[in-house]
Amino acid sequence: MTAELVRGQNHPLPETRLEIRVSVGKPIVAGVTLSDDQGKVRGTDWVAHPGSPTLPGLEVPKQAAADHRLAVDLGAVPEAVHRVNVLLALPVGAGGPVSFGSLAAPFVAVTALDGSEVASYTITDLDAESAVVALELYRRQDAWKVRAVGQGYAGGLADMLTDQGLPQAHELAGTINEAVAQGLARSVAAPPPRPSDEARVRTTGQTAAPGPGAQGPDSTAAPQPTPATHQPGDAGTTAGGPVNYTHPSRQTSAPPPPPPTAAPAAPGKSAQPVAGDATGWSMEERLYNQVWGMFEDLARTTAAYRSAVDFAESRMDQELDKVLSDPRSRIGNTGDVAREAARAKHGLLVDQARAALDRDLGQLAAESEVVEPALPMAYAGWDSPVWHAYRTPMEIPMALRLGDLHLPERPDLHIPMLVRLPLERGLWIDSGRSSGTDSLADTDQLRRLAMDSAVAHAARLLAVYPAGEFTVHVIDAAGSATGALSPLVTAGVLDEAPAAGAAGVSAVLAKLTQRVDLVQMAIRAGAADALPPDLDTAEQLLIVNDFPHGFDDRAVTQLRYLADEGPAVGVHLMMVADREDAAEYGPLLDPLWRALLRLTPVADDHLADPWVGHAWTYEPPMAPPGSQVLQQVLNQVAHARRTGGR
Repeated sequence: MTAELVRGQNHPLPETRLEIRVSVGKPIVAGVTLSDDQGKVRGTDWVAHPGSPTLPGLEVPKQAAADHRLAVDLGAVPEAVHRVNVLLALPVGAGGPVSFGSLAAPFVAVTALDGSEVASYTITDLDAESAVVALELYRRQDAWKVRAVGQGYAGGLADMLTDQGLPQAHELAGTINEAVAQGLARSVAAPPPRPSDEARVRTTGQTAAPGPGAQGPDSTAAPQPTPATHQPGDAGTTAGGPVNYTHPSRQTSAPPPPPPTAAPAAPGKSAQPVAGDATGWSMEERLYNQVWGMFEDLARTTAAYRSAVDFAESRMDQELDKVLSDPRSRIGNTGDVAREAARAKHGLLVDQARAALDRDLGQLAAESEVVEPALPMAYAGWDSPVWHAYRTPMEIPMALRLGDLHLPERPDLHIPMLVRLPLERGLWIDSGRSSGTDSLADTDQLRRLAMDSAVAHAARLLAVYPAGEFTVHVIDAAGSATGALSPLVTAGVLDEAPAAGAAGVSAVLAKLTQRVDLVQMAIRAGAADALPPDLDTAEQLLIVNDFPHGFDDRAVTQLRYLADEGPAVGVHLMMVADREDAAEYGPLLDPLWRALLRLTPVADDHLADPWVGHAWTYEPPMAPPGSQVLQQVLNQVAHARRTGGR
């Protein structure tokens, strides 16, 4: 199970022989420092860098590159080493970027030797920094863990090494930069992709097909290719010309041939889209890949359009500045003619870009109309007919729909937001005001909407798991969510009544933290069969309403522990809270908020993908007004739990 980390979060490492993969999009330097139990680097022989790429148990690349693989054998590092720090830095004097703020967010993944991903981290919020500590692998009670750090340094390598206690920091930084400069001088450009590589290409007369590795804003890995953008030459392409959206993760086998009676697509028109037209071992996996392939295509074509518009505006500004700076343009109507010509060129470029965008959006809309009705229960919206034929599933699905995503260029084109199961991070349903909040909505109304949204998410989780394999706990310390919780309580899908008061809060948190401790100890000891017979081995979800009411310091600490350690052993957290209500705790709760995926009960453009930087508008997955589908599904879930799945 892959863990997608946020800054400050840690995750246990199942083995000591690992690979660390880094992807940025531009050449960077990768290195490693070793630290003792005080966090100090004892000398230059505790640093692996391009000039000295190997240490016991470690090997780093010898030159700057856009993609790196670092080999790590934690069992071979010296006993005095307690931390292994993974460093990234920009080459000095290479003519490239001087700060990470101008690059795509660096993506770092820890993988096993077979290539399976253990944990990943996308380093966001970097600005003027030219060096960053990406990850640290550290010992904890004879076991190793990985922590997402993301600590940047505007002063570069020298400041970073100085901060780690290395006396010769500036000298070593100079040595590293010199080694990197020599490596860049010897390096050659990477060969172009082979024509035989299958990739998704959208053209005027060709159906595009996605591939198995497509990722979304909450996916376990964040691809970092440079998005396709309209260059100055692209803006003059005719509306019928091809727009290449090649992406290595949108691959497909050849689509099935059309039926003999099917007429071929007319020239200049796209072939009919097909649901499940993606690689995968099952229809469920193919639809999952197709949905996130659509997400990537929408992101890319929108980025291309915005880039073309920016270029057109920049070009017009340059031409207008040139006209104004020429004294001859002030005589007669020469200046007016030049200005009109510049504006006409701008309008032509924007119109051509919009035509290309509309063509691609139309193709995506047609694909969405075919894919949406074909989605299985876990991927479908509450308004889908599939819920009216609900039957308790026999297996856990590979993903779950948490809502819809769209961009302002085409608000009606919604892409399902799918996340892998089991959940790898908790959810925070924000009951505070946001950019999408109706100014007339009061605080109580927002809290009711947030709790309704939480119940809808919980109902979906209960519905897509086999009977008895998902348990929901609720903390409602003030008893303010009685109405919103009635679907869960009435159906009887809760094993216990919602906990109220300080005593109820303490009892639920103690029970779940004890479960986390027991399962962790059993896993580390390799004795999963030694768990107590009365331990509920189902996945657990804790819904916390109206935080921090009823929480003391001990309860807050337990909550943070569940958010950090719980997902790895099947305990998940869903907070329904306004962050301003917890302001009295100060920065104490910042790691908790960062560990959770923020969702809103109303449409809001708060989700950003690190790939192209779009702000996606999120739509919560609510049942249609007046519909009884949610209550009917919960009643069937409760019946299946009572009858053992029958």
